[in-house]
Amino acid sequence: MSSAETDHPKPRRNAELVLLLIALVIGIGAQVLVGLTMEDQIDQRYWIEAAVQVVLAVGFHVVLRLRAAYADPFILPIAVTLNGLGIAMIHRLDFTAAYEGVADRQLVWTAVSMAAAAALLIWLKDHRRLRQLTYISLLVSIVLLFLPIVPGLGRDIQGAQVWVSIGAMSFQPGELAKITLAIFFAGFLANNRDLILLAGRKVGPLTFPRLQDLGPLFLAWVIALGVLIVQNDLGNALMFFGLFVAVIYVATSRFSWIAIGGVFIAAGAVLAYQMVPHARNRFDIWLHAFDPEIYGQMYGSHQLVQGMFGLAHGGLTGTGLGNGNPQMVSLANSDMIIAAFGEELGFIGLGAMLLLYFILFSRYMRAAVGTRDHFGKLLAAGLAVILVLQVFVVVGGITRVIPMTGLVSPFLAAGGSALLANWLIVAIVLMISNAARRPIYAGPMLNTTGAGAAGTEDPLSSDQARTETTAEQTGVTDAAGPAADSASAGSQGGQR
Repeated sequence: MSSAETDHPKPRRNAELVLLLIALVIGIGAQVLVGLTMEDQIDQRYWIEAAVQVVLAVGFHVVLRLRAAYADPFILPIAVTLNGLGIAMIHRLDFTAAYEGVADRQLVWTAVSMAAAAALLIWLKDHRRLRQLTYISLLVSIVLLFLPIVPGLGRDIQGAQVWVSIGAMSFQPGELAKITLAIFFAGFLANNRDLILLAGRKVGPLTFPRLQDLGPLFLAWVIALGVLIVQNDLGNALMFFGLFVAVIYVATSRFSWIAIGGVFIAAGAVLAYQMVPHARNRFDIWLHAFDPEIYGQMYGSHQLVQGMFGLAHGGLTGTGLGNGNPQMVSLANSDMIIAAFGEELGFIGLGAMLLLYFILFSRYMRAAVGTRDHFGKLLAAGLAVILVLQVFVVVGGITRVIPMTGLVSPFLAAGGSALLANWLIVAIVLMISNAARRPIYAGPMLNTTGAGAAGTEDPLSSDQARTETTAEQTGVTDAAGPAADSASAGSQGGQR
């Protein structure tokens, strides 16, 4: 057996199944532990919810076996673990009247989100087809971002107008805009990478881009400022601009883009503080959280201070699930769920959860490094940046490293929009990792930049190429090849 045959990567779906069972034990076990601590009867409700989680996880695993056999085996178990822990904490908070019934809705949204992610895996098949939607994604992103300001649709919650209500249902379109913007940035930079990379002026150790190449960066900055000014949404504004700066750095490997992006962020922060009262209030809460006047005002620092007291109360090992008082913090099951986990699981438990996020980020980046097309690399890296930016902004806001922004923890926090977006991101990264890890059967030419890279190759020409390759390998093709053809053409020309 040749070395090429023995070096083929293994699908590793069995390893994923074992990890998935461990993840289910952690999530379902946490929920049962909450019930025991809160002296709730472990009845049929618990077993039905556990069965739903098992069916969803195993069903997603089966889809991966059929549609993406070589996908990363760690991504799904980590996502299921975080999702299960989030449901357990939301269930724990359901024992207080203010949060009652949220856990059931979260389980329904988990089912919807995982079903949508599985459907995306089945329907899309190849991530490179998303490259065809580069500019359509930009248009969809703009519509999604400014949909909450449409009269009659948008809702203002705690000073930020980021929600859209249609009948009894409400959602945050900005969560889906993260994905469409990542597709646009990846497609745009994959198409224009060489132009941006080769042109520029060298100043000392740094190479700065030409003025006309700053147009996309400036556009991303204007969009972020527009979101901040119109919607009072500091979190998504920071997310979108940070996403573009990170992706363009990955595309060019030039630190000058980070430096220029930092200048833009500083300028945007100054403008936001001067022009947007909501942003100015966030900065005041950050800098003067324990000021009695700021603590007592509406939308003041009460939430932040109570969250910090909860973290301090948890200490190193935590109070135990169900033994703390996370319900004293407003929005404890969404914006402040990290503080709830910190109180009841302590620094050790919260550190383990942050380590899961770090591993998930590393697997996303592993998919980006391993794939062979530029678009897939930039898209996976962009989606990894979305994950790590969210976690940093949420944890940094709760611990007063940066101002609080209103973003929520991926997979943990209550809310259908964010959960759906994060599971769709999981599906896309799994497709990219499958393309990165599956064996390569080289034909006459491997194209990663043309139509084939976009997933638009002509099936007829592909079949013809495979037929010619098979013929060459089996010796059917005439050994004379081009020489015989040219000789035949010459003889025919002489007869004419």
